[in-house]
Amino acid sequence: MAKDVSKKQADYKARSDADLLVDLQSLKREQLNLRFQAATQQLEKPSRVREVRRSIAQIQTEQTARANALAKTN
Repeated sequence: MAKDVSKKQADYKARSDADLLVDLQSLKREQLNLRFQAATQQLEKPSRVREVRRSIAQIQTEQTARANALAKTN
């Protein structure tokens, strides 16, 4: 599991800001759909909720790190 996380983080670091934003938007849309499925008792894979939430957090962490690095250079 830890190797998967570091692999995802490396993938996020290699992507452009625009790609991260697109990924973040699609993950948030998926999170909303998963919430509706959970509310209507139609959730097929409950573990996907956790995966999506973590992926969103990892992207946001990378965006924050980039913003802080940019602020330091200015």
